Amino acid sequence: MTLLDPVWTSLLYLAAAVFFILALRGLSSPRTARRGNLIGAFGALLAVVTVFLSARLDNIPWIIGAIAVGTAVAAPVARRVKMTQMPQLVALFNGVGGGAAALVALLELSHTGDPWVRLAIVFTLLVGAVSFAGSGVTFAKLQELMTTRPVVFPGLPVAMAAVLLAAVGTGVAVVLTGSLPLAVLLMVLGLAAGALLVLPVGGADVPIVISLLNAFTGLAVAASGVVLGNVLLVVAGTLVGASGTILTRAMAAAMGRSVAGILFGAFKGGSTAGSTAVSERPVRSSSAEDVAVLLGYAQRVIIVPGYGLAVAQGQHTAAELALALEARGIEVDFAIHPVAGRMPGHMNVLLAEANVPYESLKEMGEINSEFRTADVVLVVGANDVVNPAAKTSSGSPIYGMPILEVAEARQVIFLKRSMRPGFAGIENDLLYEPQTSLLFGDAKDSLAKVLGAVKSL
Repeated sequence: MTLLDPVWTSLLYLAAAVFFILALRGLSSPRTARRGNLIGAFGALLAVVTVFLSARLDNIPWIIGAIAVGTAVAAPVARRVKMTQMPQLVALFNGVGGGAAALVALLELSHTGDPWVRLAIVFTLLVGAVSFAGSGVTFAKLQELMTTRPVVFPGLPVAMAAVLLAAVGTGVAVVLTGSLPLAVLLMVLGLAAGALLVLPVGGADVPIVISLLNAFTGLAVAASGVVLGNVLLVVAGTLVGASGTILTRAMAAAMGRSVAGILFGAFKGGSTAGSTAVSERPVRSSSAEDVAVLLGYAQRVIIVPGYGLAVAQGQHTAAELALALEARGIEVDFAIHPVAGRMPGHMNVLLAEANVPYESLKEMGEINSEFRTADVVLVVGANDVVNPAAKTSSGSPIYGMPILEVAEARQVIFLKRSMRPGFAGIENDLLYEPQTSLLFGDAKDSLAKVLGAVKSL
């Protein structure tokens, strides 16, 4: 006997689905993202409680124990993770979701003889395994447990094609026979396909693949909803799959590349792969006092944050510097590139953490026309998103990528730890232009020195 009848169960599932939709709407803007996250979490809680009240569950102590263990592991990790490691955390969440969907489908195989349900099981097994393995490789790349450069070996396209053909054949056999050993083999082939799919991706393309794998996980969860006969899983998985697909396309457009080019570009040398090459050309370096004078007597300053700011945890100092300049009557804005950092919205979240007003965060399309009116642009830890090679060098891996038009400003100041290239491994000619100067050092320390010098003007 259950505590909820089917009518109330359907109504509560509908309410949870509405909460998920409202959560996605909230996550579309930095101003409402926190509220959207809370709405989505409440929707998930409502869905779980509804399942407990409406279904006849066996092994409830084991289920509660699993939830407790998961909470005990996930909550501290999520609270302690650094902003620079958020993409890795997202990759892990993606992978766990896909893997869980695949395991559920595997367990349900012996409970059905319906070929259509078996087809959904096959889809869940394959896509969930691809997401799990692919997310594991992206985590390893971003965490630098392996090289961030594309991993390509002779015969890789043939190996990928062979694995996919074997997976299709095995999937057909599972649908026809319901064989558990063949289903396990299908999962193994899915794991191999996921690894082979992501290994050739390198550099700045990795976060885009994380978004694509997120869409894969959503589709696997939706298919598992078909397997379990749970409408809410179908709705939630479809929402995740659709939003992940839209985000992947938006990120690819921000990079000026196609999704196919991102996945298979390494086969023809088109991936944005990292590099450690350092140019020997001379640059003009500045002191914190020189930078403070340029900033302190400007009328318009634009700050361009990048991954280096996140690594140095300098967002609070950057916010203090902006306030100090505004106190002198200087107009200050932050220019946000869609793929700055290692994930979409990385810089928005980073600066929101430092209480930078949302009105000061301007997206690329809004701010690009204003660089020509800026007296000084302060680039903090960014490189690829301001690199003119995206417009001028047809042989560059980032050629065609929309960039922030920093080169149009009167003065450009780069805060860099060293002359190493950015994540895409491409030299930035803007560093050598007459209007550009560099302040070397840890971004947080450099910002603190500049802030102190500005206050003493």
